[in-house]
Amino acid sequence: MVVDLPSDAEPRRILLAGASGMIGIPLTRSLVEAGHIVHTLVRRKPQGPSEHQWDPDAGTIDSGIIDHIDVVVNLSGASIGKIPWTTRHKELIMSSRVNATRTLATAIAQAENAPSLLVSGSAVGFYGDRGDEELTEFSPRGQGFLADVVEAWETEAQAASSKTTRVCFARTGLVVGRGGALAPLALQTRLGVGGNIGPGTQWWPWISLHDEVRALQYLVTHDTDQTIFNLVGPTPATATDLTTELARALRRPHLLGLPTFAITALMGEAGEELLLSSQRVISQRLDIIGFRFDDLTIADAIARMLGRR
Repeated sequence: MVVDLPSDAEPRRILLAGASGMIGIPLTRSLVEAGHIVHTLVRRKPQGPSEHQWDPDAGTIDSGIIDHIDVVVNLSGASIGKIPWTTRHKELIMSSRVNATRTLATAIAQAENAPSLLVSGSAVGFYGDRGDEELTEFSPRGQGFLADVVEAWETEAQAASSKTTRVCFARTGLVVGRGGALAPLALQTRLGVGGNIGPGTQWWPWISLHDEVRALQYLVTHDTDQTIFNLVGPTPATATDLTTELARALRRPHLLGLPTFAITALMGEAGEELLLSSQRVISQRLDIIGFRFDDLTIADAIARMLGRR
Protein backbone atom coordinates (compact mmCIF):
# COMPACT_ATOMS: atom_id res chain seq x y z
CA MET A 1 0.00 0.00 0.00
CA VAL A 2 1.21 3.52 -0.79
CA VAL A 3 -0.29 6.87 0.08
CA ASP A 4 0.49 9.72 -2.31
CA LEU A 5 1.13 12.96 -0.47
CA PRO A 6 -1.10 15.79 -1.68
CA SER A 7 0.59 18.30 -3.97
CA ASP A 8 0.12 21.06 -1.41
CA ALA A 9 1.69 19.06 1.45
CA GLU A 10 4.19 20.95 3.54
CA PRO A 11 7.86 20.35 2.65
CA ARG A 12 9.49 17.57 4.60
CA ARG A 13 12.45 18.25 6.86
CA ILE A 14 15.10 15.75 5.84
CA LEU A 15 18.40 14.84 7.50
CA LEU A 16 20.91 13.27 5.14
CA ALA A 17 23.99 11.27 6.14
CA GLY A 18 26.40 10.70 3.26
CA ALA A 19 25.47 13.92 1.46
CA SER A 20 28.92 14.36 -0.11
CA GLY A 21 28.88 11.08 -2.03
CA MET A 22 28.05 10.19 -5.62
CA ILE A 23 24.37 9.71 -4.75
CA GLY A 24 24.14 12.18 -1.87
CA ILE A 25 25.12 15.25 -3.88
CA PRO A 26 22.43 14.98 -6.59
CA LEU A 27 19.87 13.73 -4.05
CA THR A 28 20.41 16.81 -1.90
CA ARG A 29 20.04 19.05 -4.93
CA SER A 30 16.88 17.28 -6.10
CA LEU A 31 15.23 17.42 -2.67
CA VAL A 32 15.98 21.14 -2.31
CA GLU A 33 14.68 21.86 -5.80
CA ALA A 34 11.46 20.05 -4.86
CA GLY A 35 11.00 22.42 -1.92
CA HIS A 36 12.11 20.18 0.93
CA ILE A 37 14.28 21.41 3.80
CA VAL A 38 17.52 19.44 3.81
CA HIS A 39 20.00 19.22 6.68
CA THR A 40 23.23 17.25 6.41
CA LEU A 41 25.54 15.47 8.83
CA VAL A 42 29.25 16.27 8.54
CA ARG A 43 32.32 15.06 10.42
CA ARG A 44 34.12 18.41 10.20
CA LYS A 45 33.08 21.66 11.82
CA PRO A 46 29.68 22.79 10.43
CA GLN A 47 29.83 25.68 7.97
CA GLY A 48 26.20 26.77 8.11
CA PRO A 49 22.88 26.26 9.90
CA SER A 50 21.94 23.27 7.73
CA GLU A 51 25.07 21.30 8.68
CA HIS A 52 25.35 19.30 11.90
CA GLN A 53 28.44 17.57 13.22
CA TRP A 54 28.52 13.90 14.06
CA ASP A 55 31.05 11.24 14.90
CA PRO A 56 29.59 7.85 13.98
CA ASP A 57 32.57 5.97 15.42
CA ALA A 58 31.96 7.64 18.77
CA GLY A 59 28.17 7.36 18.39
CA THR A 60 27.46 11.09 18.72
CA ILE A 61 25.26 13.58 16.85
CA ASP A 62 25.38 17.22 17.94
CA SER A 63 22.63 19.81 18.35
CA GLY A 64 19.64 17.50 18.85
CA ILE A 65 18.73 17.83 15.19
CA ILE A 66 16.91 14.47 15.18
CA ASP A 67 14.06 16.02 17.21
CA HIS A 68 13.37 18.50 14.40
CA ILE A 69 13.38 16.14 11.41
CA ASP A 70 10.63 14.31 9.52
CA VAL A 71 12.81 11.87 7.58
CA VAL A 72 16.38 10.57 7.97
CA VAL A 73 18.22 9.24 4.92
CA ASN A 74 21.38 7.24 5.60
CA LEU A 75 23.82 6.79 2.70
CA SER A 76 26.99 6.53 4.80
CA GLY A 77 29.60 3.86 4.17
CA ALA A 78 33.16 3.36 2.93
CA SER A 79 33.57 2.49 -0.74
CA ILE A 80 33.49 -1.19 -1.65
CA GLY A 81 35.23 -0.34 -4.94
CA LYS A 82 38.70 -0.04 -3.40
CA ILE A 83 40.36 -3.21 -4.64
CA PRO A 84 41.78 -5.55 -3.44
CA TRP A 85 39.95 -5.90 -0.14
CA THR A 86 42.62 -6.00 2.51
CA THR A 87 41.65 -7.19 5.97
CA ARG A 88 41.77 -3.59 7.15
CA HIS A 89 39.55 -2.32 4.34
CA LYS A 90 37.01 -5.08 4.90
CA GLU A 91 36.84 -4.02 8.53
CA LEU A 92 36.28 -0.42 7.37
CA ILE A 93 33.54 -1.44 4.91
CA MET A 94 31.70 -3.16 7.74
CA SER A 95 32.36 -0.71 10.59
CA SER A 96 31.60 2.43 8.56
CA ARG A 97 28.11 1.13 7.82
CA VAL A 98 27.38 -0.46 11.17
CA ASN A 99 28.65 2.47 13.26
CA ALA A 100 26.89 5.14 11.20
CA THR A 101 23.61 3.25 11.18
CA ARG A 102 23.81 2.39 14.88
CA THR A 103 24.45 6.04 15.72
CA LEU A 104 21.41 7.19 13.73
CA ALA A 105 19.14 4.41 15.01
CA THR A 106 20.11 5.10 18.63
CA ALA A 107 19.50 8.84 18.22
CA ILE A 108 16.11 8.17 16.64
CA ALA A 109 15.12 5.72 19.37
CA GLN A 110 16.09 8.23 22.07
CA ALA A 111 14.51 11.28 20.44
CA GLU A 112 11.57 12.95 22.16
CA ASN A 113 10.09 13.79 18.76
CA ALA A 114 11.30 10.99 16.53
CA PRO A 115 11.16 11.24 12.72
CA SER A 116 8.47 9.27 10.92
CA LEU A 117 10.86 7.51 8.55
CA LEU A 118 14.41 6.22 8.24
CA VAL A 119 15.45 5.38 4.68
CA SER A 120 18.53 3.26 5.16
CA GLY A 121 20.91 2.66 2.29
CA SER A 122 21.61 -0.98 1.58
CA ALA A 123 22.85 -3.17 -1.27
CA VAL A 124 21.91 -6.09 -3.51
CA GLY A 125 25.04 -7.79 -2.18
CA PHE A 126 22.55 -9.23 0.33
CA TYR A 127 21.57 -11.88 -2.23
CA GLY A 128 25.05 -13.28 -2.93
CA ASP A 129 26.00 -15.16 -6.09
CA ARG A 130 22.78 -16.78 -7.35
CA GLY A 131 23.30 -17.60 -11.04
CA ASP A 132 20.12 -17.18 -13.10
CA GLU A 133 17.73 -17.27 -10.13
CA GLU A 134 15.25 -14.38 -10.15
CA LEU A 135 15.72 -12.41 -6.94
CA THR A 136 13.01 -10.18 -5.49
CA GLU A 137 12.58 -8.40 -2.19
CA PHE A 138 11.14 -11.67 -0.87
CA SER A 139 14.28 -13.71 -1.64
CA PRO A 140 16.45 -14.91 1.29
CA ARG A 141 20.00 -13.74 1.84
CA GLY A 142 22.90 -15.37 0.08
CA GLN A 143 26.46 -16.10 1.08
CA GLY A 144 29.62 -13.99 1.08
CA PHE A 145 31.22 -10.99 2.69
CA LEU A 146 28.79 -8.46 1.19
CA ALA A 147 25.80 -10.50 2.35
CA ASP A 148 27.29 -10.44 5.87
CA VAL A 149 27.75 -6.66 5.63
CA VAL A 150 24.20 -6.01 4.46
CA GLU A 151 22.68 -8.23 7.15
CA ALA A 152 24.63 -6.42 9.90
CA TRP A 153 23.85 -3.03 8.33
CA GLU A 154 20.11 -3.65 8.10
CA THR A 155 19.97 -5.15 11.60
CA GLU A 156 21.36 -1.92 13.05
CA ALA A 157 18.81 0.17 11.14
CA GLN A 158 15.93 -2.00 12.30
CA ALA A 159 16.63 -0.88 15.86
CA ALA A 160 15.09 2.50 14.94
CA SER A 161 11.74 0.90 14.06
CA SER A 162 8.90 1.82 16.40
CA LYS A 163 5.27 2.94 16.39
CA THR A 164 6.60 6.40 15.53
CA THR A 165 9.38 5.58 13.06
CA ARG A 166 9.13 3.34 10.01
CA VAL A 167 12.33 1.91 8.53
CA CYS A 168 12.77 1.08 4.86
CA PHE A 169 15.82 -0.39 3.16
CA ALA A 170 17.03 0.72 -0.29
CA ARG A 171 19.01 -2.22 -1.68
CA THR A 172 20.90 -0.60 -4.53
CA GLY A 173 22.66 -2.25 -7.45
CA LEU A 174 25.46 -0.92 -9.68
CA VAL A 175 24.80 2.81 -10.07
CA VAL A 176 25.43 3.91 -13.65
CA GLY A 177 26.69 7.47 -13.53
CA ARG A 178 29.86 9.48 -13.80
CA GLY A 179 32.31 8.19 -11.22
CA GLY A 180 31.56 5.37 -8.84
CA ALA A 181 31.98 1.70 -9.63
CA LEU A 182 31.52 2.18 -13.38
CA ALA A 183 34.49 4.57 -13.71
CA PRO A 184 37.18 1.84 -14.13
CA LEU A 185 35.12 0.09 -16.81
CA ALA A 186 34.56 3.36 -18.66
CA LEU A 187 38.29 4.13 -18.53
CA GLN A 188 39.19 0.64 -19.72
CA THR A 189 36.78 1.02 -22.64
CA ARG A 190 38.03 4.47 -23.59
CA LEU A 191 41.58 3.08 -23.69
CA GLY A 192 40.44 0.53 -26.25
CA VAL A 193 40.83 -2.54 -24.05
CA GLY A 194 37.20 -3.08 -23.17
CA GLY A 195 35.53 -6.45 -23.47
CA ASN A 196 33.91 -9.25 -21.51
CA ILE A 197 34.42 -9.26 -17.75
CA GLY A 198 34.89 -12.88 -16.79
CA PRO A 199 32.40 -15.09 -18.64
CA GLY A 200 30.15 -12.10 -19.28
CA THR A 201 27.01 -14.15 -18.67
CA GLN A 202 26.71 -13.11 -15.02
CA TRP A 203 23.80 -10.79 -14.23
CA TRP A 204 24.76 -7.31 -13.05
CA PRO A 205 21.89 -5.49 -11.32
CA TRP A 206 22.12 -1.85 -12.42
CA ILE A 207 20.29 1.46 -11.98
CA SER A 208 21.00 4.84 -13.52
CA LEU A 209 22.11 7.54 -11.08
CA HIS A 210 19.16 9.59 -12.33
CA ASP A 211 16.64 6.91 -11.30
CA GLU A 212 18.51 6.10 -8.08
CA VAL A 213 17.98 9.68 -6.95
CA ARG A 214 14.35 9.65 -8.13
CA ALA A 215 13.65 6.36 -6.33
CA LEU A 216 15.14 7.55 -3.05
CA GLN A 217 13.16 10.78 -3.27
CA TYR A 218 10.03 8.75 -3.99
CA LEU A 219 10.60 6.69 -0.85
CA VAL A 220 11.08 9.88 1.17
CA THR A 221 7.88 11.51 -0.06
CA HIS A 222 5.46 8.55 -0.25
CA ASP A 223 4.06 6.78 2.77
CA THR A 224 3.93 3.01 2.32
CA ASP A 225 3.75 -0.08 4.48
CA GLN A 226 6.51 -1.78 2.46
CA THR A 227 9.98 -2.01 4.02
CA ILE A 228 12.50 -3.54 1.58
CA PHE A 229 13.04 -2.13 -1.91
CA ASN A 230 15.40 -3.31 -4.63
CA LEU A 231 16.70 -0.20 -6.40
CA VAL A 232 17.59 -1.76 -9.75
CA GLY A 233 16.56 -0.95 -13.30
CA PRO A 234 13.52 -2.70 -14.82
CA THR A 235 15.41 -4.61 -17.54
CA PRO A 236 18.02 -7.05 -16.20
CA ALA A 237 21.39 -6.99 -17.97
CA THR A 238 24.41 -9.25 -18.04
CA ALA A 239 27.98 -8.04 -17.69
CA THR A 240 28.41 -8.40 -21.45
CA ASP A 241 25.24 -6.40 -22.10
CA LEU A 242 26.75 -3.56 -20.11
CA THR A 243 30.30 -3.67 -21.48
CA THR A 244 29.07 -4.08 -25.07
CA GLU A 245 26.74 -1.10 -24.78
CA LEU A 246 29.47 0.97 -23.14
CA ALA A 247 31.85 0.20 -26.01
CA ARG A 248 29.15 0.97 -28.59
CA ALA A 249 28.26 4.29 -26.94
CA LEU A 250 31.92 5.32 -26.71
CA ARG A 251 32.66 4.01 -30.24
CA ARG A 252 35.48 1.83 -28.97
CA PRO A 253 36.30 -1.85 -29.57
CA HIS A 254 34.93 -4.64 -27.39
CA LEU A 255 37.62 -7.27 -27.77
CA LEU A 256 39.84 -7.80 -24.72
CA GLY A 257 38.26 -7.32 -21.31
CA LEU A 258 39.32 -9.27 -18.24
CA PRO A 259 39.36 -13.08 -18.08
CA THR A 260 38.16 -14.84 -14.95
CA PHE A 261 41.61 -16.05 -13.93
CA ALA A 262 43.00 -12.48 -14.04
CA ILE A 263 40.14 -11.13 -11.92
CA THR A 264 40.63 -13.86 -9.35
CA ALA A 265 44.40 -13.50 -9.27
CA LEU A 266 44.55 -9.70 -9.19
CA MET A 267 41.44 -8.79 -7.22
CA GLY A 268 40.77 -11.83 -5.07
CA GLU A 269 37.56 -11.86 -3.05
CA ALA A 270 36.56 -8.36 -4.19
CA GLY A 271 36.76 -9.33 -7.85
CA GLU A 272 34.77 -12.49 -7.26
CA GLU A 273 31.95 -10.71 -5.39
CA LEU A 274 31.82 -7.48 -7.38
CA LEU A 275 32.57 -8.65 -10.92
CA LEU A 276 31.97 -12.39 -11.17
CA SER A 277 28.93 -12.71 -8.92
CA SER A 278 25.62 -13.18 -10.75
CA GLN A 279 22.47 -11.52 -9.37
CA ARG A 280 19.31 -11.33 -11.47
CA VAL A 281 17.60 -8.86 -9.17
CA ILE A 282 14.07 -7.62 -9.87
CA SER A 283 12.47 -4.51 -8.38
CA GLN A 284 8.94 -5.64 -7.53
CA ARG A 285 8.06 -3.28 -4.73
CA LEU A 286 8.94 -0.02 -6.48
CA ASP A 287 6.47 -1.07 -9.16
CA ILE A 288 3.85 -1.95 -6.54
CA ILE A 289 4.00 1.50 -4.95
CA GLY A 290 3.76 3.28 -8.30
CA PHE A 291 7.33 4.34 -9.08
CA ARG A 292 8.14 4.46 -12.79
CA PHE A 293 11.67 4.44 -14.19
CA ASP A 294 12.89 6.98 -16.73
CA ASP A 295 15.80 4.79 -17.85
CA LEU A 296 14.38 1.40 -18.81
CA THR A 297 17.49 -0.29 -20.25
CA ILE A 298 21.21 -0.30 -19.69
CA ALA A 299 21.52 1.58 -22.99
CA ASP A 300 19.29 4.34 -21.59
CA ALA A 301 21.40 4.54 -18.43
CA ILE A 302 24.71 4.75 -20.31
CA ALA A 303 23.30 7.34 -22.71
CA ARG A 304 22.25 9.49 -19.75
CA MET A 305 25.66 9.05 -18.12
CA LEU A 306 27.24 10.36 -21.33
CA GLY A 307 24.85 13.32 -21.47
CA ARG A 308 22.80 12.03 -24.40
CA ARG A 309 19.40 11.86 -22.64
